[in-house]
Amino acid sequence: MSRPPSITLRVSEDTASDGQEPSPDNEGALHTSFQQLIQEQSSLVEAGLELEMQARGREHPAHLAPPDACATVWQEPRQDEQHLPSYSSASLRILANMPSRTIGRSRGAIISQYYNRTARLRRRSSRPPLQQLCHAARPSLRQYDLETDPARATLEDKRSLLVKELLSLSPSQRSHMLLNVPLNLAEKRTLRQELSGQRGPPRQQAQRRAPSSPCGWSKDYIILGCRGLWYRLLSLLPAAKPWHYALKQIGGRFGSSVLSYFLFLKMLLMFNIISFLILLVFVVALQAAYPPASASPQSFTGLELLTGAGYFTHSLLYYGYYSNVTLNDPCASSPNDSVCPLAAPPLPYNMPLAYVFSVGVSFLITCVLLVYSMSCSFRESYRVGSSTGDLAVKVFCAWDFKVIQRRSVKLQCENICTQLKELLADQQSRSRSLSLCQRLGHSAVLLLAWALSLSTVLGCVLAVHYFSEHMHAVQQDHRARGSSERQQEAILLVLPFMVSLLNMLMPHLYNLLATWEKQDSPVAQVYVAICRNLILKMVVLGLLCYQWLSRRVVCSTEECWETCVGQDLYRFVVMDFIFTLLDTLFGELVWRLILEKRLKKKQKPEFDIAQNVLELIYGQTLTWLGVLFAPLLPAVQTLKLLLLFYIKKTSLMQNCQSPSKPWQASHMSTVFITLLCFPSFLGAAVFLSYTIWSVRPSETCGPFQGLENIYKSGKTWVQVLEKSNPNITWFAWVHQHLVENTFLLFFVSGVLLAMIYFNIQVVRGQRRIICLLKEQIANEGEDKIFLIQKLHSVYEQRERRT
Repeated sequence: MSRPPSITLRVSEDTASDGQEPSPDNEGALHTSFQQLIQEQSSLVEAGLELEMQARGREHPAHLAPPDACATVWQEPRQDEQHLPSYSSASLRILANMPSRTIGRSRGAIISQYYNRTARLRRRSSRPPLQQLCHAARPSLRQYDLETDPARATLEDKRSLLVKELLSLSPSQRSHMLLNVPLNLAEKRTLRQELSGQRGPPRQQAQRRAPSSPCGWSKDYIILGCRGLWYRLLSLLPAAKPWHYALKQIGGRFGSSVLSYFLFLKMLLMFNIISFLILLVFVVALQAAYPPASASPQSFTGLELLTGAGYFTHSLLYYGYYSNVTLNDPCASSPNDSVCPLAAPPLPYNMPLAYVFSVGVSFLITCVLLVYSMSCSFRESYRVGSSTGDLAVKVFCAWDFKVIQRRSVKLQCENICTQLKELLADQQSRSRSLSLCQRLGHSAVLLLAWALSLSTVLGCVLAVHYFSEHMHAVQQDHRARGSSERQQEAILLVLPFMVSLLNMLMPHLYNLLATWEKQDSPVAQVYVAICRNLILKMVVLGLLCYQWLSRRVVCSTEECWETCVGQDLYRFVVMDFIFTLLDTLFGELVWRLILEKRLKKKQKPEFDIAQNVLELIYGQTLTWLGVLFAPLLPAVQTLKLLLLFYIKKTSLMQNCQSPSKPWQASHMSTVFITLLCFPSFLGAAVFLSYTIWSVRPSETCGPFQGLENIYKSGKTWVQVLEKSNPNITWFAWVHQHLVENTFLLFFVSGVLLAMIYFNIQVVRGQRRIICLLKEQIANEGEDKIFLIQKLHSVYEQRERRT
């Protein structure tokens, strides 16, 4: 068989660049761009190979193929002849029609071209050309690999050469190279010690540099000490993050799905701490400094920790304790009274205004943080698109070579293995396909399961409604008969007990429905469970909010109805925490003991992500609903979340196993924050807004007594301020036209929605660009086959002609 002849692609030499960037729509400029790119690559590689051959003592360089990764040329070896790469216009048209050059009229190709050209020019400008380097130049500049040199086969020789190279550099270049060299910290520390030993101590260097300056060496010591202190402080930053190692341990052992629960809990803890600090500084601490004249406090019995009544009734915990006076005012009068004849204090503090503004500011800051967290989570989870290419990245690029401790190495191994399982399970679930009959049967099962779940929600709501009406009548009867206070407080726990019991039992029923549905994807199973539990909890909370605003709470004549609502919400929060502990005890610990001791199975229960996340959202919703009626309720929620983290972490490590179906929870954090923002936070904001604008406060207690609604307190304060000082009438105009006008509220809401829409569109645009670049990368692999086929067709045509 005859060998294929040599095919030479020639290009004309008169196509010089004029310095302008080619347009993607200009074919001529496009071909010129490819020609310039090929010529630059050919000249660089030819020079590099020539230098290599000279270094190895060869006389003639090998025949050079065109260096373009997308072009393959067969050359027949000839003696005493050298082929220079050149291309014809027909070949350039073939290059322009390659698959990787035809996406969006070659925009992706031209972008990648000029990015590579800029990086190449930047590297060429930072070092001398290869032709100007002598044979004794540094191997790193000559692109000469030490690993391929048999004369330097030992590690000590390589290290000594590296030390000599580093000594010839400036201190800044040396530190930068040591920082970027791919070695672990122990080897870098050894290199630094060898460098310092060969250079001598800083004192001798300072004396050699400036023998007449006694302060030179002290300056070096001060600089080194400050730098070492700064590095030690930087090393303490990861440890300063709350639960840093615990979260890494959970993620490495149980995967990102279980880790998303604890990250969500950490975010809720931050929200509650911020709200608590705002209310503590501007309301609680000042009211504690100026306590009102109240009735004698009751004795503490311990039952108040469950009921929130008794000793806690007249305390800083509830709305009724706060006064409606101006603090540090000698008159101590309410805004509705006449003007005090005494001189006004230098810094008067209006408690009603501070109360409502502190609650509003805490909600505003929480809203901003929620929207920011949601946008960041959305950008992180959706910017990459599909995870089809992440498997190779995890296999080849996931290991951190700076890790040297045995515990950290083991943790990183577990983390990478879990992530690989998640990616493989995700790809396997996407590759499955069902027939038409299987899809119809599965859809019928889903419809029946959803009908059963919605009917159970309706039954639970009706049960809560009638039971609350019954308990309302029982409480009134006990108050009329004059029962003991402990008995009355114990009756108050019955309704929260029933609601918490339903919230604990119904998720297990939904899990049975999920096993009947047989969802193939664990992500879809978790989403369905979250939707069903969320519908149940939100409908029950909506019913309770309607009863609270309808004044269907039993209070004594000396208590505010706001205090009674705050006590109810406190009881719901405490009872929810108790049932969460019971579910952790019986659902995880006892069930593990039964599996191991009685059933003799080497299996542990799995961590129920949907139920635990919905418990967090439910508890946070109760806190936001009660922040107006119980200002210290965020502190109670903070303590609850702290205990929950350590209890759940201990139970997870001891009693649970990793998910049987590993799945990647890249979008789960975004879903959690979205559910927290819209059904939970938005519902609580609507409830409190209606209370502030439309509900009449109590007449005898609280900071807003005697007013038509809570919103009137700001208007009354502005009127009093305008009468006391006529020079600030502009402030009343601003309040009337900006605060009272609903246009400002709609404008701010529109700006917020526009920002959310803008972020969504930006992320969508980034996803489209990422998809375009992925398609460009995929088609780059087809260029070689494309060119081979073209060259074969040319060869066959020439064979036919000859």
